[in-house]
Amino acid sequence: MKALVWQGINRVAVEQVPDPQILQPTDAIVRVTKTAICGSDLHLLDGYVPSMVHGDILGHEFMGEVVEVGHEVRRVKVGDRVIVPFPIACGKCWYCQHNMTSLCDNSNPNPKLAETMWGHAPAGIYGYSHITGGYAGGQAQFARTVYADANLYKVPEGLTDEQVLFLTDILPTGYMAAEHCNIQGGDVVAVFGAGPVGLFGIASAFLLGAGRVIAIDRFPERLEMARSYGAETIDYEKEEVFERLKEMTGGRGPDSVMDAVGLESHGTGLGGIADAVKQTTRVLESERPHALRAAIMACRKGGTVSVPGVYGGLADKIPVGAFMNKGLTLKTGQTHVHRYLDILTNHIVKGDVDPTRIITHRLTLDDAPHAYQIFKHKHEGCIKCVLDPWADPKDHEPVKVPQASD
Repeated sequence: MKALVWQGINRVAVEQVPDPQILQPTDAIVRVTKTAICGSDLHLLDGYVPSMVHGDILGHEFMGEVVEVGHEVRRVKVGDRVIVPFPIACGKCWYCQHNMTSLCDNSNPNPKLAETMWGHAPAGIYGYSHITGGYAGGQAQFARTVYADANLYKVPEGLTDEQVLFLTDILPTGYMAAEHCNIQGGDVVAVFGAGPVGLFGIASAFLLGAGRVIAIDRFPERLEMARSYGAETIDYEKEEVFERLKEMTGGRGPDSVMDAVGLESHGTGLGGIADAVKQTTRVLESERPHALRAAIMACRKGGTVSVPGVYGGLADKIPVGAFMNKGLTLKTGQTHVHRYLDILTNHIVKGDVDPTRIITHRLTLDDAPHAYQIFKHKHEGCIKCVLDPWADPKDHEPVKVPQASD
């Protein structure tokens, strides 16, 4: 089969690899019909997530059709259309029983690696390095899925692949981030980063009762899309964000602030340069936490900072004094995707949210290396790429979806 593999820092390629096989009686093989590139994949591309190995298959946002099941699989069957949540749940441990599936105790076969970095190991994750299990990902034509009965979510009749694809990660991630904001009716929520997670965070904040949402970014197409979701916007390269947020909130600051950027946030001035240099060494600092610092400083006293953006190691100069003296609450974590699937599917069915709005590029799996580049560098107005593993590149022209600003 064809699959997109990691070949080293800033190098990926589509290669022919062996088809996956049933290894455990609880496994299922999925023929991938749609897959996507996530912002978290860029941390792998750039080499900031440890324990990647040449030849690892990437991708943790994928869905498809079940084509084979192990003999202990009961809930799903061959022919079912399913989405595959990115965190792998065993369904039986204490964390899974308490609906905290991204913290599953049993799905990560390499816990010692994670425990060395983080004290405790999170769940296994598809296509996301050996520190989270070393599972092959879904930017491929087929994928082996584990604990199939606990993880594979059947797609309701009448919904297209693109309507449900983002239930695998970024839509629940944006929703959980908004839920973490502890939104009270009419609250003001600021969102650093108007990429896919930030956009779904904006939509979710309004679903949960926010009165105003303010999006902070620097790319015109992202700011335009944020406005189309109802957000007010700040271009941080043109305005001083802290002062502007105070001005927009009568001097108090937002009630909650979301860092939807994570470890490769862009900084301005000497601080941004210093963090970029330190992160490049992969020794002095593994994160660029500009958005996290700004979120802590901007949030009103007694407010909440929600962090859906991925962090993996060590960051310098976090304003812990501001965090403590302002009495802030910090909520974060990999998303408990399974918890939100029924809720968000119902919102999609009712038309409360249209996940397809964020798609700007539809390409083949063969186009994946190019897709990574335009997504990473924000070229061609790229916000979200969806890949078709079975489309023939000879018969398929890459599609850039027109946006309101085009």
